[in-house]
Amino acid sequence: MAVEERKPFLLRIPPDLWKELEQWAAAELRSVNGQIEYLLRQAVAKRKRTQSEKG
Repeated sequence: MAVEERKPFLLRIPPDLWKELEQWAAAELRSVNGQIEYLLRQAVAKRKRTQSEKG
């Protein structure tokens, strides 16, 4: 089974938001990168549910 390659990209985040993400990620035993990916996946899933309910 082939592992899907991840797309690297640069994301600029204000220091205060970074600090919040670091604390949140640590509380959930994730890296900041992992936390951001988790949050983005949740947002995409929520958007898909909302769109399917509308349409």
